[in-house]
Amino acid sequence: MFKNTSKAVAITILMLMVVLSLAACGRSNQSPQPQSQEKETASTSAPSDSQSDTTKDQAQSTDDSFNPYAPYAGETIVVSWPSLSHFEKAKTLISEFEKETGIKVEVDSIQYMNMKDKQVLEMSKPMGQGGYDVVSWVIFNKTEYVNKGYLTELAPFFTNARLADPDYDPEDIVPAYLKSGNAVGGRRGYLSGPTDAIYGIPFGAETSIMAYRKDIFEEYGLKVPTTYDELLEVASFITEDVDGVYGMTSRGSSNHHIVHAWLLHASPYGASIFDDKWNVTVDSPQAKAATETLKAIIDNSPPGVTSWGFGEEANAFLQGESAIFIDTLKIAAMSRDPEQSLVDGKVGFALHPTGPAGCGSETGGFTMGIPNNSAHKEAAFLFIQWMTSKRGDRMIVEAGGDPIRISTMSDPELQAQFPEYPVILEQLKCANEDWRPLIPEWGEINAPIMGINLGEYVNGQTDLDTALSNAKMQIQDVMERAGYYTWANYSPPQ
Repeated sequence: MFKNTSKAVAITILMLMVVLSLAACGRSNQSPQPQSQEKETASTSAPSDSQSDTTKDQAQSTDDSFNPYAPYAGETIVVSWPSLSHFEKAKTLISEFEKETGIKVEVDSIQYMNMKDKQVLEMSKPMGQGGYDVVSWVIFNKTEYVNKGYLTELAPFFTNARLADPDYDPEDIVPAYLKSGNAVGGRRGYLSGPTDAIYGIPFGAETSIMAYRKDIFEEYGLKVPTTYDELLEVASFITEDVDGVYGMTSRGSSNHHIVHAWLLHASPYGASIFDDKWNVTVDSPQAKAATETLKAIIDNSPPGVTSWGFGEEANAFLQGESAIFIDTLKIAAMSRDPEQSLVDGKVGFALHPTGPAGCGSETGGFTMGIPNNSAHKEAAFLFIQWMTSKRGDRMIVEAGGDPIRISTMSDPELQAQFPEYPVILEQLKCANEDWRPLIPEWGEINAPIMGINLGEYVNGQTDLDTALSNAKMQIQDVMERAGYYTWANYSPPQ
C-alpha cells in the first residue's frame, strides 16, 4: 500500500515540475513580443525625415493639381502698357496677381504715341524671342497687327479647360468694346461677323458721353439737350448770355485730334469715311452736315481751340471755361479729381446727343492681347484673364480705373459712387462698332489727310466743299495703292 502511495506522489511531483518548466519557457518566449510591438508603433508614429518629405511632396502635388496657376509659378511675363491713368491704376493690382499666381510681371510703360513703334519692333522678332508677352494697343491698330501676324488668336486658350476660368463670363463684357477693339476678319475685315476671330480683351476702353454744368443749366433754366439741334441752340445761348463761360469745348488741332472731334459728330449724322465697297464718302451730304456742326461747336468754344488736343479740351471744362463737353467718358473721373477740377459737384452726365441718323457714340480706347512670338503665352493669358475677370474689373474700378463689364457698372453700390455708370450703360447700347475704319491704312488717312483738310476748313483757309473734295481724292489714292479696288476692277472670264 505504502509502496503504491509513494509511486503516486513521485508521479505527481514529476508532472508538476514539467508544468512549471513549460510555463517558464512560455514566459521566456513571449517576453520580447511587447517590446517589438512598441518599436513598430514608434516607427509608425515617427517617420524618418525622408518619409516626411515624401508625404509633404505628395500633399503639395495634390494641392497643385487643383491650382491652375501652379504650372506657371516662377515664370516672368513682360507687359507693354501705355503710361496713361487707367494703366497706372491697374499696376497697383499686379502685386496681388503675383501673390496669388506665383507669376512675375514686369511692365514696360511707354508714352502711348510712341508705343506702337516699340511693340512692332518686339513683335517682329523670331518666335520666342520677342520682348513682350502681353501688349495693349489703341484699337485702330488691331487690323494691322493681325494682318502682319503679330497677335495670337485667343480661342485656343478659352477652349483649354486647364486655363479658361468657367466663371469668366465673356458675355458680361460690353459687346461694343469686345467687338470694336478685338474682333478681326468679319465685315470689311475689321468688323465682327461670321468669319471673325477674337485677338484681345478690352482694357481701358471707352465711349463718348456728354458732361455739362448742372449749376449753369439750373440757374438759367436750360434743358439738357438730347439732339444736336438742341445742343447747338443751348451752346449758342451760353456763349452769348453767360458771362465768362463758353457753350462748348472741343479738340481742334489739325491732326488726329480734329479727326477724332469730327468722328464724334459724324456717326450721329450718318457720315462715314467709306461705304461697304470702299468708296470714299467724306463728301456726302451727311459728312458735310457733320463738318458744319463741328465748325459750329468750335465757334462756341474758348479762343485757341483750333490748337487743342484732348488735354486742353478737357481742361477748359474742368476749369469752368466751358459748360458742355462731348467726348470720352474719362471726363467723369477727371471732374472729381481736386488736382484737375474746379467743378467737382457741379457736373451732370447725359447721353451723347442724337443726330439725323440717331445715336452713334464712340468706340475707342485700348485692348490687351498676346504677341504671337511670346515665349510665355499661357502665363500671359492667365494674366489677361485675371485682370479682366469680374473680380479684377471691380478691383480696377476701386483703384480708379475704367470698367469693361456690364455687371460692374450695374452694381448699385458702384452706381452710387460713380453717377455716370447708368448713363454709360445706356450709351453703350448704341455705341458704333464702325465708328472709324480700323484698317492698316488708317494712319495714312487720319492726321495726314483728314486732319489737314478739316483743319483748313475750321480755320477759314478753305471752304467746306473744297476741303472734303480734296480729302476724298487723297484717300482714294491711298486705297488704290493698297489694292482695295482690285476686286472692283476684276472681270471674271466669260
